[in-house]
Amino acid sequence: MRLTLPPLSLYIHIPWCVQKCPYCDFNSHAQKGIIPESDYIQHLLKDLQQDLASHKKAIQERKLHSIFIGGGTPSLFSAEGIAYLLENIQQYIEFEENIEITLEANPGTAEAERFIGYAQGGVNRISMGVQSFEPEKLLKLGRIHDNNEAVQAVRFAQNAAKNGLTSFNIDLMHGLPNQSVKQALADLERGIELSPPHLSWYQLTIEPNTMFYYRQPTLPDDDDLWNIFEQGHQLLIKAGYEQYETSAYAKKGYQCRHNLNYWRFGDYLAIGCGAHGKISYPDGNIYRFSKTKHPRGYMRGEYLYQQDLVELADRPFEYFMNRFRLLEAVPKQQFEDYTGLNEQSVRTTMDWALSENYITETSTHWQVTQYGKLFLNTLLEGFLD
Repeated sequence: MRLTLPPLSLYIHIPWCVQKCPYCDFNSHAQKGIIPESDYIQHLLKDLQQDLASHKKAIQERKLHSIFIGGGTPSLFSAEGIAYLLENIQQYIEFEENIEITLEANPGTAEAERFIGYAQGGVNRISMGVQSFEPEKLLKLGRIHDNNEAVQAVRFAQNAAKNGLTSFNIDLMHGLPNQSVKQALADLERGIELSPPHLSWYQLTIEPNTMFYYRQPTLPDDDDLWNIFEQGHQLLIKAGYEQYETSAYAKKGYQCRHNLNYWRFGDYLAIGCGAHGKISYPDGNIYRFSKTKHPRGYMRGEYLYQQDLVELADRPFEYFMNRFRLLEAVPKQQFEDYTGLNEQSVRTTMDWALSENYITETSTHWQVTQYGKLFLNTLLEGFLD
């Protein structure tokens, strides 16, 4: 069995933040004292070198399609540090000509003032965790910026476009504690007024091992949540945004290429505390791996935590769990190319999904219906049977 190798991306995790937000289940650690920026960058580079050596047969002549620097709060790192990191990565593996390089940033003024420096150092896309423009909601969410800083951060991003920044995203959440439909839509309208090329608009969910999980706030009921989504979706479409993923909207040509590669079952190397990666080999093997979560162990040089082979029986679920998040149709040929399985391996499940009106089908593509989107978990469970 041979695989067609998909695009190759790189995820870089920087685990520190100023304080842990009560809804956050990411691998992040509140800053205590001075962040060991220089030492951590050296470990990131050693981690990457080990991965490139370990997966040499999978990497071959592939170039990096995209880089995403997430966290935590990567914008706590200096522009000089990020530039040094990117420059050295390029010494180890070649970049595609139009590589997308995203850095997550806190909208706080101190970090936002670095945007031009990040752009000059190679970052061409900034993603800002605004979450809300309502002071009371920001306080409830544990965010350290205020409404004015969020707006100012967008202005900084727009200004950085003169220095190489080609796009930016703002994250907004809805379904917040005690949030009315009117408040949620006002937040979204404020975000739209700032005209970001990309807008991630997603519902707050309560995740295990978060402060909100142990002290659950009062959230909007299902009727309000539906009204927020339905009316908000119409606002975004009217403003010229296209929904291309469950929670992602973009102006034409500004989709996040890094996230698209995730959702299309692409490959991604992953370095840094708790980072997760996926890599495909031409001989048909696919591996998922994760890195040591805590900075203490990671900075002892203990990078790889776990690596597992993705078994053939698990590949349909893994593939469609990602692919059906997108609104675009799924090419049957790409399913075969990237999983090593043929269409007949999922025929029974697809026939059931067709009978339930969860999908439509042509000779070359599958497409989730609007009805299927409402029952996406049920649809995906069909691939576990």
